[in-house]
Parts: sequence; C-alpha cells; structure tokens
Amino acid sequence: MNFDFLFKIDKALFIAVATLILIGLIIIFSTSYSSTGTDFLNFKKQLAFSGIGIILMFAASFFDYRALKNWTGIFYISACFLLVAVLYSGSLVRGTSSWFSFGFFNFQPAEFVKIIAIIILAKYLSQPANHSGDLKKIMVSGIYLSLPVLLIIFQPDFGSALVIIFVWFSTLFIVGINKKYMALILILGLFLSALSWSYSLKDYQKDRIITFVNPQSDPHGAGYNVIQSIISVGSGEIWGKGLGRGSQSQLNFLPEKHTDFIFAVVAEEMGFIGVLLVLGLFGIIFHRFFYIIKESQDNFGKLLVLGTAFMLMFHIVVNAGMNMGIMPVTGIPLPFVSYGGSSLISMMIMLGIAQSVYIKGKGYKFKKEEE
Repeated sequence: MNFDFLFKIDKALFIAVATLILIGLIIIFSTSYSSTGTDFLNFKKQLAFSGIGIILMFAASFFDYRALKNWTGIFYISACFLLVAVLYSGSLVRGTSSWFSFGFFNFQPAEFVKIIAIIILAKYLSQPANHSGDLKKIMVSGIYLSLPVLLIIFQPDFGSALVIIFVWFSTLFIVGINKKYMALILILGLFLSALSWSYSLKDYQKDRIITFVNPQSDPHGAGYNVIQSIISVGSGEIWGKGLGRGSQSQLNFLPEKHTDFIFAVVAEEMGFIGVLLVLGLFGIIFHRFFYIIKESQDNFGKLLVLGTAFMLMFHIVVNAGMNMGIMPVTGIPLPFVSYGGSSLISMMIMLGIAQSVYIKGKGYKFKKEEE
C-alpha cells in the first residue's frame, strides 16, 4: 500500500488536534490522583481511544469523501436502527438510555449519528436540483433529520439533539435561506421549547436550567456542580495551581472532572494561560477548516467541513459556557479533551473526512497546474 497520502494531510490541523488530545490525556492522568486514592483506568482507556481515533482519522483521510454520497441511505437506516435499539437495549446511566455497554467500551450511537446528519445534510444541500426553493430546503432537510433527532430526545439526550439542530440551522443560514423563514424557525423552536418544558423535560433537566439562571437556588443539590466548577475556573488565576494540585479536582469537590467539567480542571491546574492554549488550538483548527472550505472544489466537500466546524463550535461554546456558569449543564463534552471513546472517535472520523477534502482539493489544484 502506498502511504504517501500520510504526508499530504493538513499538518497544522493534525498537530493542533494531537496537542489537544495530549492535553486531555495529561488532565485525565492528573485527575486520576485524588484524596481517596489513584485510579488510572480512565487514562488507559482514553489512551487506547486516542490511538484508535488517530488510526481511523488516517483511514478516513485516505478514502475519497465523495463516495460518502452513495452510502447516505444505508447510513440513515443504520442510524435510526441504532437509536431505536439503544432505547430498548441500552444501558441506563443517570436516567438516560444512550449507551451500549461492551465492558471496556461504552458505545454511544448519538455521537456517530451527528456525523451521519452532517453527511446527509451536505449531500442534500449540495445537489444542484435543490438549489432553488428556500421552503423546500427547510422542509426536506428538516424531515430527514427530524426522526433521528426525535429518537435522541426520547433517550433523553437533549444535548446531542441540540447539536444536530444547531448544525442544521447554521448550515441553512450559510447556504442562504430567506431571513423570514429563518425567523419562523426560531419562533417555532421557542414554541417547541415551551412545550418541552411542560411535557418532555425531566425534573433533573428542569433543575439544570433553573440552576443556570440561579446556581445559588440549590447550592447543595442541582447547583452544586456549577458552583464548584466556577470556583475551579476562578481559582486557577493566571498560571494555575499546577498539574495534580487543583484543590477542587484533587479533593473531589468537582464532579465529572474528567468529562463534563474538564475545562474547569484545565483552568484550575493550568490557569488562564492553559485556557488560552486550548482555545488557541481550537482557533487553529477553525482557521484550517475555513482554508479547506475555501480550497475545496465542490459544494459537498465544503458543506462537510462546514458542518464539522459548526458541530465543534457548538460543543466548545456550550462546554466552556457551562463550566463558567453561563450555559446550562447539558453533558456535552469538550472536543478532543474530555474523556469518552464515542465522542473522541467520532470527532476523529470527521477530522479524517475533512482531511480527505483537503487532500482531494490539493490534488485537483496540482492537476490544474500540470495542465
């Protein structure tokens, strides 16, 4: 097999992602120490997930992303099947049936459904026959995504459902939908949110939203996580307390410190400088994404990378926001940094697809120059 393609990837993009993964591993290793003892199982598992994710990224970058158009039907049926199956056969964790448990690895279908949603949306909106008719674009693309979104909500996993809805809305906005239709979507979204509050949201989900508005309303209950996270973020100051020396994380005041609230651990142990480093690396990723979009020779490739960028943006803003008490706690991980095999591997696959768009775009340019 010819491995020359390995040297054709966007190296800046890969290095930025690899550095974020490394920071995540360092923080997870650091949080393995605590006042109650040490447990390196999560670190070892994340190390294995990182290796698998990097391999799959290179594999995805090797294949021609344009072939994904031919598989959207199978992807869609598979996604819906997995989402139905997890409702009946999934493991119940914190009131949510979102995972298949395989011992060492918990598989969360919703993370991979996000990829499928981006591919389906990119294919539909890139087809020349669908370039006219704003209302048709909204209705058809919305119908495509409504079934998997509803199945995810039934788990219930509102965080993952919101990611797909955000990618759908943002992509439609960039494609150029009439503003009055976009306004109608927002109004409909607010109406459905009000209905969800009355009929769909569980008590603990309502508590999270109430806590977001006023964390002090229940400082020892629903507001505890947010309060401890805010303390962690603020206590790191400029340079941080040092790896393994964060009082909130090491003394177990901060819950879910390796997943939902890992951003707070970064701020506490690495300080404002560490936060700037993480955000700077994400900035490099977005810069490279926009470069790939600009250089891509077809709309399908552009929309694939654009959808990936929107997905990452939502994850970063919501995760960092909930760690600082300015967003409700939704269980959305910090990409490439938070512990979690399904999230990391799915993100790396999407990164590989973006690399494929980059490689094929370069190949097209080289051919044009040769001609």
